[in-house]
Amino acid sequence: MAEPAPDHARHLDRAWLAQHLADERKEAELLGEIREALFGMQDGLVSTLAVVSTVGAASGDRFAVLVAGIASALAGVFSMAAGEYLSSKSQREIFVAQIENEREEVRDRPAEAEAEVAYMLESEGLSEAAARRVAAELAREPTVLLKTMVEKELGLVVEEGPGALQGALVMGGSFGLASLVPILPYLFLPIASAPVATLLLCGVVVFGIGVVKTRWTKRSPVRSGLEVVALAAFAGIAGYLFGSVLPSLLGFAGLGAV
Repeated sequence: MAEPAPDHARHLDRAWLAQHLADERKEAELLGEIREALFGMQDGLVSTLAVVSTVGAASGDRFAVLVAGIASALAGVFSMAAGEYLSSKSQREIFVAQIENEREEVRDRPAEAEAEVAYMLESEGLSEAAARRVAAELAREPTVLLKTMVEKELGLVVEEGPGALQGALVMGGSFGLASLVPILPYLFLPIASAPVATLLLCGVVVFGIGVVKTRWTKRSPVRSGLEVVALAAFAGIAGYLFGSVLPSLLGFAGLGAV
């Protein structure tokens, strides 16, 4: 069995290169799913917080808050999942159609496709002669020429990524999980103290979400966490004030009368 290449020479090992590129593709796909999960969690927590704060301030009724919160969470789960599925599926279909157009060009007008690739390579910094040589070499393999055209001209990849259903499940599941956070205090605490506890609990959770994001965004954990906390606090406080003021304007008693 051959000895593994040292670190400074591992790029000369074709097996290492193949595995390294495969690992990077998997990491890129995972980051896409993490992005969807974090977005779903933020949206689920903030939107449900706004609903329970508004209903809690307007009604002072635990049952009404729970019904509204659960209904909002369920509606959000199905809406987010369906929206993600349809948008991903539509986007994929558009990409496939665009790739097919490029495939026809490579098949029916290979000289034109080769010239386009040479021009794009030249615009990226190669000399005209070098760009033409590289394009001519790529044109020897139509599949390679197609992938190069698709990636450089359209910014797309020919390979299949995660399916639309997978993205929908990630988005809907993360939304639903985070939606439970604003509801929990209303299950166990008096209706008068639940709003403050909800804001505090949501603040801790969303700050954690903001901090976790920095593992991939490379931003300041504190700044990222505070940004998400500010958004959640605005939703919760606005909902509570709206629920307190609106009943008075409409002639109904709010929380203070209970």
